[in-house]
Amino acid sequence: MIRFERYTLANGLRVIVHRDAGTPMVTTNILYDAGSRDEDPAATGLAHLFEHLMFEGTRAVPVFDAPVMMSGGENNAFTNNDLTNYYITLPASNMETALWLEADRMAGLDLSEERLMTQKSVVIEEFRQRYLNQPYGDLMSLLRPLAYKVHPYRWPAIGMDISHIENADSDLATRFYRRYYNPSNAILCVAGNTVADDVFSLAEKWFGGIPAGEHNHRSLPREPEQNERREMKVSRKVPADHLLIAFHTGRRQSRDFYVLDLLTDILAGCDSARFSEQLVRKKELFSDADIYLSGEIDPGLVIFSGRLKNGVDIRKAEEAVSDELNRLSSEPITAAEMEKARNRYDSHRLMSYLNASNKAFNLAFHELLGDAEGINTETEHYMSVTEEEIASASSRTFRPENCSVLYYLQETT
Repeated sequence: MIRFERYTLANGLRVIVHRDAGTPMVTTNILYDAGSRDEDPAATGLAHLFEHLMFEGTRAVPVFDAPVMMSGGENNAFTNNDLTNYYITLPASNMETALWLEADRMAGLDLSEERLMTQKSVVIEEFRQRYLNQPYGDLMSLLRPLAYKVHPYRWPAIGMDISHIENADSDLATRFYRRYYNPSNAILCVAGNTVADDVFSLAEKWFGGIPAGEHNHRSLPREPEQNERREMKVSRKVPADHLLIAFHTGRRQSRDFYVLDLLTDILAGCDSARFSEQLVRKKELFSDADIYLSGEIDPGLVIFSGRLKNGVDIRKAEEAVSDELNRLSSEPITAAEMEKARNRYDSHRLMSYLNASNKAFNLAFHELLGDAEGINTETEHYMSVTEEEIASASSRTFRPENCSVLYYLQETT
């Protein structure tokens, strides 16, 4: 049980505090309800660009990292399709420094053209190195628009095209900042060796005077049900062929999420899992074979990803994957497989919560989903999954007309 207290400022900022007296540290985690799904299709990559801009400093604090390091802390951030998250971990006695810094950049970020150009250059280089010039770097950039046709999940968090980042200007950045970076669109969670009343008081001190702004009441296009198989074939300079197969599934809070998350662990969560045993070792089709949930808040994907062994025909490999998925109906999951997956989930959960920063983010994330208390009720969702639910979800999900297939082939000379 992760115990916490919460408080909401008049400007809408939600504040959650978890006391962990077993550490001398504290993590301040601030989650903004803004991700790549909130971008204009003609100007993608802005949410990720903003992750970088938030470290560029303000007029009051020109170098953001300097006070963090002087306080003995470290900080980082990440962006995905649904949100942007920032955290600072430092000695508990210096907690106010983190709250001051977060409030300062929420209200006073310097978005001059000079600072914008600096971070645009960084992001453009990241785009080139990780997605354009890296072997297999464009896998998701190809798979997403194949699987999604109208929903903004059709582009990755880095953006749809490098030109969108190149063309971003200070005016566009300022509009994005004012729209999404405000108290009513943020969740602050503090976890570590602290007292809730102290955090609430400091939150009022540093964030209370910031105007509320507009909460992100998004209205996104709903992805139509896929009713036919989609296929794409590309050739790249890579050491081996790669197969990706995506199946549409439900929202993060749907029952199918928990059912399929447990199932994918049974199929590929450890060295003795079905895919490792059958596709890698027995049939020797893949050098590695994985299946996982994309995990987005809106209806997401179950993705199979496998790198083929040299000389294996990719269609034969796909057939073998389909056979294994179809086998879920003819050879249901066993009680032993279920127990192993449940134990592995519980072990990973308990290990992750030894870290205060993980608890801080997960409390904020569950609050974004609707209620931070979800961090304590989620285990029951997993533990109550039945073999019958797995068979039912599998038959609904792993249908030929519900799949998008990417053949990523080794370029021949």
